[in-house]
Amino acid sequence: MSAADEGSGTYRAFAMIGRLAVRRPWWVIAGWVLVTAAVAGLVLGFGRPIDDDTTLPGSDGQIGRDLIDAHFPGGNGATGQVVLRSGTQRVDSTTYRQAIDLTVSGIADLDHVASVAPPAGESLSADGRIGYLAVQFDVGLRDVGPDLIEAVLDAARPAADAGLEVLPGGALAQSEANTHSSEAFGLVVALIVLVIAFGGLLVATLPLVTALITLVCGIGAIGLAGHATPIPAVATTIATMIGLGVGIDYALFLITRYRGLLAQGVGRDAAIEATVASSGSAVAFAGGTVIVALAGLGVSGVPILGTLGWTAGLIVLVAVGSAVTLLPALLAVLGARITAVAPKSRSAWGRLAGMVTRRPWTYAVAAAVLLLTLAAPATGMTLGQTDPGDEPGSSAARVGYDVLGSAFGPGVNGPLTVVATLEPGADLNALQAAVTVVPGVARAQQAKVSADGTLATIRVIPDSAPSDPRTVTTADALRAVPVSAMTVHVTGPTAVKAELSGRVGARMPYVIGLVVLLAAFLVFLAFRAPVVAVKAAVMNLFSVAAAYGVLTAVFQWGWGVRLLGLDGPVPIESYVPMMLFALLFGLSMDYEVFLLTAVREAWTRTGDNARSVRDGLASTGVVITSAALIMVCVFAGFVLSPSPVVKMMGVGLAVAVAVDATVIRGLLVPATMVLLGRSNWWTPARRRPDMVKR
Repeated sequence: MSAADEGSGTYRAFAMIGRLAVRRPWWVIAGWVLVTAAVAGLVLGFGRPIDDDTTLPGSDGQIGRDLIDAHFPGGNGATGQVVLRSGTQRVDSTTYRQAIDLTVSGIADLDHVASVAPPAGESLSADGRIGYLAVQFDVGLRDVGPDLIEAVLDAARPAADAGLEVLPGGALAQSEANTHSSEAFGLVVALIVLVIAFGGLLVATLPLVTALITLVCGIGAIGLAGHATPIPAVATTIATMIGLGVGIDYALFLITRYRGLLAQGVGRDAAIEATVASSGSAVAFAGGTVIVALAGLGVSGVPILGTLGWTAGLIVLVAVGSAVTLLPALLAVLGARITAVAPKSRSAWGRLAGMVTRRPWTYAVAAAVLLLTLAAPATGMTLGQTDPGDEPGSSAARVGYDVLGSAFGPGVNGPLTVVATLEPGADLNALQAAVTVVPGVARAQQAKVSADGTLATIRVIPDSAPSDPRTVTTADALRAVPVSAMTVHVTGPTAVKAELSGRVGARMPYVIGLVVLLAAFLVFLAFRAPVVAVKAAVMNLFSVAAAYGVLTAVFQWGWGVRLLGLDGPVPIESYVPMMLFALLFGLSMDYEVFLLTAVREAWTRTGDNARSVRDGLASTGVVITSAALIMVCVFAGFVLSPSPVVKMMGVGLAVAVAVDATVIRGLLVPATMVLLGRSNWWTPARRRPDMVKR
């Protein structure tokens, strides 16, 4: 974004938006209400389909899956288990036979159920007290949503009424990442912080109104997009986290600016217009930075990351739109009920700024040591995949997972599928024998051959759990089985996710490099100061590294993980660090630009570097702290979710924002700016540009 001075096109464009909000506030409000109602109505009418099935174009697992689709119509339909557990008698005893028959027939009559097999043979435990109904669907995992899962479990009511414990397994054990309690927690804390910051309930509710509108429109649009493209459940969760955080923060920045202008004697209409022109354009720049950082996920080569990137970017775009249009309209309607408040000239942040600028080396070294200490565990970070066995012990998905694993071996929860293309002279018996003796294979079912005789599949149960690294080793060994006249692939959700981890690790440097360059370039465009742009990128790397370190210590090492509701250490989901990087880099730039804007204004006015740093930190500290506190509480609230992945995202984002707003913006950035002196604002341009204003 170029400088938003009064003569620039950016300033005039946003001033026009502010003028429209002042002159036609009810039109603007009515427009948002109609859009919100329309989106909500469409979601209620058509639903929000989710697809947690991982695809990875070009991978061996994806090739195997595509071959099955081509040669076995419906062969890639999802498979679930209805787990039945008896206290004393055998599940297949006459006591339960009628109830199980009714359950089987009830499930078989449901739409999208291709077949149901009662407990027998491999689906019955050695003591007979645990068994499962193998439910084969004619649709993929994407279409096995909450409604179908509920229908299957309801059809199992006869078994439950007969005294059997009924539990979901496989495709039926999908976690329902209900975030309503997290959202409520975040909103309550945000309201408390806003009331304290603004000194009134009415003005404090405005950011919450715009944030809620953002959520309904943004999350609704993402949900509707699920009808056209696969959208994983975690996408809406991440979008909710980001939408709440930036939606409240952007409104906070604009209201603070508006009340400050009122305190300077500016008329209300003029103050709204000036607020949108200056702070509104800066909010658009901040949101654009987040969106650009998320766009960097497009080079990852991982579809789920690309989806998470554009869905999170969409919610940020809606948040910017509501902040620069809906909020000014609400301010215009409320009129004199929003009072003026002058910024405090002296504060705790002002005193801290004075100490930092007097002893920059001391604070720079202390901050760097603290950040490096937090980041140190990240050197041991390893990527993996979570499964229902990592969820809290009280969840139905976890109980079903544990019961299946204890009765039939851990590999039953993550079977592998060997896919072999058959050439003339291929010996299926040789393939079957070779698969059976592969280390890590507990058992292998008989091969199935396609109607055209060119493809065979063997369902393999490993002797290790889906998240166990040994399962990856087993999958690699199966791909290398020594058979002639056939090409072997290994597929299944577990195999594809394992390959995803490898691809994420290989593409991570490219994503980091691209995001860093794009973010630094945007800061350079705003300030025309290359030193400031490079320094901003480096500072943001510190906050990301600290988040990675805490993530590793908590989830991988298990430090305090039980306080988060988990039973012990869990693997760090492969795509989480990359997603966190893009999000955090974009969000950190928001606070960086806000602080640099104030420092640059003071520098332009005084020409004194140390004083400009001190004045900039003193004037922005309270707003940055309030905004960061809200965002930290919103993110931290998501640890209430039962999903380990959502907990990882919540902890990582909360830690990074907290560190960024305090240690980095409060200590390291001002200290290094003092040490760099006039070189901060060196520019290759002859004419010094004006500032971006909040």
